[in-house]
This record gives sequence, structure tokens and C-alpha cells, in this order.
Amino acid sequence: MKRQATIHGHVTYTPGDGVPLPIPEGPIEIEETDDSVILGWEQANGVVGSTAMPRIQYDQYVEAGKIRLAD
Repeated sequence: MKRQATIHGHVTYTPGDGVPLPIPEGPIEIEETDDSVILGWEQANGVVGSTAMPRIQYDQYVEAGKIRLAD
């Protein structure tokens, strides 16, 4: 099930074996699975971004208040 959330602060993802890239602050859409979370967002220039983030990393961002789930 897809849910809404908001990025607050410095949140990054790592594409492949590359360097960590920031996810822009603002609204995101998330879809949770047992071991990962898919995040989707729209950047300022209208480009859509998405990534799969390991569940443990996602949980750390939520616990730190950097990803805030909508009620």
C-alpha cells in the first residue's frame, strides 16, 4: 500500500555502487515491503525520482525525524 510522507533534513540514497545522492526536502510517496521501502518524489525541474532503500536505513531516517509519515 502506498503512503505519503515528507522529507525533512538530509536524506540520501545510493544508486548502485555510486556515491550517496540527496533526496530533496518535500513530499514523497512510499511503498513498504518486508526488507525495503520504495520512495518516489518530484524534483524542482519536474523530473521524477525513485529509489529502493533498505528497510533498516529507512527506519533510521524515520526514527531521526528526517522522514515523517503522513497521518
